[in-house]
Amino acid sequence: MAIDRQNLILVPGLICDDEVWAYAQDHLSEIADCQTASADQADTMQGLASAVLESAPETFAIAGFSMGGYVAMEVLRQAPERVTRLALLDTTARGDTPEKAAGRNAAIADCEEGRFDDLLDRFVPLLLHPDRMTEPLAARVRAMGHRVGPALFANRHRAMLTRSDGRDLLAGTNIPVRAICGRSDALTSVEEHQEIADLAPRGRLSIVEDCGHMPPLERPQAATALLRDWLLYD
Repeated sequence: MAIDRQNLILVPGLICDDEVWAYAQDHLSEIADCQTASADQADTMQGLASAVLESAPETFAIAGFSMGGYVAMEVLRQAPERVTRLALLDTTARGDTPEKAAGRNAAIADCEEGRFDDLLDRFVPLLLHPDRMTEPLAARVRAMGHRVGPALFANRHRAMLTRSDGRDLLAGTNIPVRAICGRSDALTSVEEHQEIADLAPRGRLSIVEDCGHMPPLERPQAATALLRDWLLYD
């Protein structure tokens, strides 16, 4: 049976560059024309989404990981007629609490005042399942964070401070929406992903076992299989 190829935009997370999507992009290439968004062109969520749309095909599926989920939802908000499918990985549709906003401002200050290495020391253990911290993966994540660097890391936090709550958006869309999360994600809960799936009329929830916040890196085969299922069958 012939498969209709789709355009697929992959949006990385806060500490991530293209590496986070490398496995998925390679292994979805026979069913989708993939491109990774850089998420570095603006310090507002609206600006990041606008930049994605400027370089995007006319219609496309979009998958956003962590911060990239916020970008993907804003893309849908700005151009709902162009988005055919939405996948949200280890993210939330909820706006920031005052505590989260304060944490973002503290992270910006760390970046501006030369404490980026200390920030990574605290942040990386929150991203991975505890078992992964003894593997080379933790070093890969830290190296990726250094490639992102403090200036872009701070700008991405500034952008997240400007984002809108996405729950109304999800409730009003009729495209396939897949919520995917690691069972042991320390930053976004299974309950938040269940909420995404429940809000979207065509929403589904998928959980990656034995995994923390980063399924595309921690469990790339499982995460990619779920994205394949979302592209082909939702």
